Amino acid sequence: MKETSFTELRSQAKHYFDLVEGGETVRVLRNGRPIAEIHPIARDLPSWKRRAARPLLVGGEAISKLLLDDRGR
Repeated sequence: MKETSFTELRSQAKHYFDLVEGGETVRVLRNGRPIAEIHPIARDLPSWKRRAARPLLVGGEAISKLLLDDRGR
């Protein structure tokens, strides 16, 4: 993670935002203390990828097990 002072960020903003665009996180310091972090935002994901996957259940049983049982395996 890169660190910079607030004054340096103001004078070299393009440089630091280029770093962020390249995937780097930049911590901004004022009087030697961290006051902010600038980080890349996640690319937009389709709504179906934002949720954790859960197994499909019918009556408490996994559909894959029901299908295999139906096929005689």
